[in-house]
Amino acid sequence: MPARAYWQGQIRLALVSIPVEIYAATKSGASVAFKQIHEPTGQPIHYEKIVTGVGPVDTDEIMKGYEVSKGEFVLLEQDEIDAVKLESKKTLELTQFVDASEIDVLYYEKPYFVVPADDLAEEAFIVLREALRRTKKVGLGQLAMRGREYVVSLKPCGRGLVLETLRYADEVNKAQSYFREIPEGKPDAELLDLAEALIDKKTSAFDPQEFHDRYVDALKDLVERKRKAKGAKVIEEKDDGGKTSSNVVDLMAALKKSMEKSGAAKAETKAETGAPAKKAPAKKAPAKKRA
Repeated sequence: MPARAYWQGQIRLALVSIPVEIYAATKSGASVAFKQIHEPTGQPIHYEKIVTGVGPVDTDEIMKGYEVSKGEFVLLEQDEIDAVKLESKKTLELTQFVDASEIDVLYYEKPYFVVPADDLAEEAFIVLREALRRTKKVGLGQLAMRGREYVVSLKPCGRGLVLETLRYADEVNKAQSYFREIPEGKPDAELLDLAEALIDKKTSAFDPQEFHDRYVDALKDLVERKRKAKGAKVIEEKDDGGKTSSNVVDLMAALKKSMEKSGAAKAETKAETGAPAKKAPAKKAPAKKRA
């Protein structure tokens, strides 16, 4: 494979060991990075490590410290820190299996592709993959990588498997503290029906190619326009379309208007396809007045 394996080892299920390789499943997206520049000279700004009352210091005089109380630090040598790093045992032992729906989305952190390390491992790898797929279960275990131990999940993905690192319980905030003030009352039935109709109207298959970072695109466009303007300001006044700052919305009216637009679009479609239009009923002649 062209990419370099992030981790190599084996997945162990009871007495079965499967040699595998793990590769990063994601990469950094397009971004625009800025540097701080000294305007009069056009040179980039550099940073020095400075101690209050002393001034700049050499890097070999710097140690790592843990603050145990205000202004009191325990100093640690790098080799002392390295001594407590976990050795990678090169083994992921699957100790538990759960339904995928049991793991809250907040716990998932980073995905990795898992592939068999060689031809001899393929048969056992495929058996594990299909067993997870048929049972609709996710395998759980703990894995030491690069000096840290992770809780990980394992699930099928196409012809391979995906390993995802999970956050520990103390790394996830409790949702109740944020959602406590939201009322539990049931919404109006008509409003709910209209909302569901709009959701159905906009339901389609997920296509990640339809989404892109518009902010990055706008920044790149700004940089290009600024380059062509040779330093002149290029800020443009944007028209807000007469929008007010009020957030008060008549939800029923807004939902109905959305559905009316949907109905108008359907009527236009029928007209384009040549569907016969309904004739208006003929008006009756007014009756003659009696003498």
